[in-house]
Amino acid sequence: MSFTARQSRVFVVTWITYAGYYLCRKNLSIVLPALHGVSGSGTLELANIVFGYSLLYAIGQFVFGFLSDYAGAKKIVGSGLVLVIISNLLMSAHGSMTWLLIFACLNGIGQATGWSGLVKIMAGWFRGENRGVIMAWWGTNYVFGGFLATAFATWAITQKSLLPDPGWRRGFLFPALILLVITALFFRFVQDMPQQANPAEADRSLQPVPKRVDRPEWSDLYALLRTPSLWMIGLSYFFLEMCRYALMFWLPLYLVSHLKYSLETSGYVSSLYELVGIVGAVLAGYISDHFNQSRRAPVSAVMLAGLGIILFLQPALSRWGLVGAATGIALAGILSYGPDTLLSGAAAQDIGEVRAAATASGLIDGVGHMGALLSPYIVVFISRQYGWDALFMVLAAAAVIAGAILLPIWNLRPADRCLADSQNNAVCQSALS
Repeated sequence: MSFTARQSRVFVVTWITYAGYYLCRKNLSIVLPALHGVSGSGTLELANIVFGYSLLYAIGQFVFGFLSDYAGAKKIVGSGLVLVIISNLLMSAHGSMTWLLIFACLNGIGQATGWSGLVKIMAGWFRGENRGVIMAWWGTNYVFGGFLATAFATWAITQKSLLPDPGWRRGFLFPALILLVITALFFRFVQDMPQQANPAEADRSLQPVPKRVDRPEWSDLYALLRTPSLWMIGLSYFFLEMCRYALMFWLPLYLVSHLKYSLETSGYVSSLYELVGIVGAVLAGYISDHFNQSRRAPVSAVMLAGLGIILFLQPALSRWGLVGAATGIALAGILSYGPDTLLSGAAAQDIGEVRAAATASGLIDGVGHMGALLSPYIVVFISRQYGWDALFMVLAAAAVIAGAILLPIWNLRPADRCLADSQNNAVCQSALS
């Protein structure tokens, strides 16, 4: 098999793998309103479950990004996949809020292995000036995966013909079984680096490979932590993830409780957030590489400003009925996932390079998911005290802040970040221009 064919296989299998993570992540957003209706659980109890998941996910990002660089991404990702499967199977077997919280936390730990580890693998297999485009297409995995996960969980919970007894539990059981198959594909076909798959066929454009390309040293980590652009991207991602997780987990409940649509309708309409978000992810990558000289900040900042406008207008759009609400949700998806894929994917690789790509990605994603930690309580508090319309005003402000944080690194390019010397003694230097 040619090296290009091996690259394509790695691209496809890692794409499917991260989409599979979302099958066992986004299902929670559909199970929550079902639980709310069946068990009478309060929104605060549901928020605790989302918080527990998000807390362990955020902590795991800091840990597993580092471990993926040092111990090998395939080992870390594979272990995480197994934990995700087990935790979802356990959630399907227990109905108490306490057990769901515990297993959601386990799921968060397993989920945290995915993004940074797979970004590390992609950095090893794909390099060059088209990184933004490649990662934009690859980044559609969690956008399309989120859509499929929402639609599939909605179908699993609402259909009655197959395994009628489990009820809402099917929303955990069925995705876990599919992820089991995906995990087998990952272990069979993915290697950390081309040289591990077939050294003789590794593409010459990836050579010579630095001696320590797969294991950075402490000086590399220190240099990475001193990079101002890393923390600015992370802080922007904090506010973006606050918005995205609020929309991703709570749109179904918003449509059910506030706009009074059925659970089935709400599940499918909320899935537009991810489905149409694919357009934003790919568009952002192409614009940044082909029209912006691989600058990620301008595209992200402009799209975040647009997201703020759409969220501000969402209450008015929802008054136009289902079409208006769906239009606002779809536009929010485009304007969310464009900057999301750029900041957590291509920008992280720009800063961390091959050797520390997982660490950079884990740090950015970890800081971002601290914002996700706050989102369930922001949603519950604002929607209870001031209503859902006021919540969209708060999210609009967060989106604008996220875009404004990127303004100082407007001209940041991958070329601004370089190895400190020919011996690769540092991963990167300050990328601020």
